[in-house]
Amino acid sequence: MGDGWHRLLTEIGRFAAVGGIATFVAFLIFNFLVHGFYVTNDPWLPGHPVTAFVIANFVGMLISYRLSRQWTFKHRPPQHADGGRTAYFVINTVTMIIPMACLWFSRNVLGLDDPLADNLSGVVIGQLLGQVARFYLFRTYVFPRPAHLDPFRPWAGNETDATADGTASDATGTSTGGRAQPGGPGAAAG
Repeated sequence: MGDGWHRLLTEIGRFAAVGGIATFVAFLIFNFLVHGFYVTNDPWLPGHPVTAFVIANFVGMLISYRLSRQWTFKHRPPQHADGGRTAYFVINTVTMIIPMACLWFSRNVLGLDDPLADNLSGVVIGQLLGQVARFYLFRTYVFPRPAHLDPFRPWAGNETDATADGTASDATGTSTGGRAQPGGPGAAAG
């Protein structure tokens, strides 16, 4: 397997692990807020699953950014002044529509409001579809591969060659710039 495929598969594996951690945290928070999650019989947001989903996934997003920056894409230096945070949060916010739409569809169209239906539609199906979209968008816009630039050589392609001290000389060996060197042409003999 080539180096490019190895790097891609490593990034996919790490991205999936980070996504799994962030999704698990969001799962716990969502279920606590909407269903009480065996902690309370009086959940905080039982009639507002989409609001609870947004809150839970915002916390997951914070965890996901930190782990993605430090582990998944650590070999890709930041290309933006803010380290890619703005693009990361914009992409996460926009792609959050995918699992929210799945949750909304399950609740409002199919009429399913039990914990299993909420978790299958929002956390499993919706998050999986969102993860695929986010992986592509993050690699493309937030953590792009740094452009490989050739070293800057202003003399490349010119008729003059550079000397060891950085001055230019033409083919005859006479200096065309820079300070005169001791022992060079015009130095007094003897």
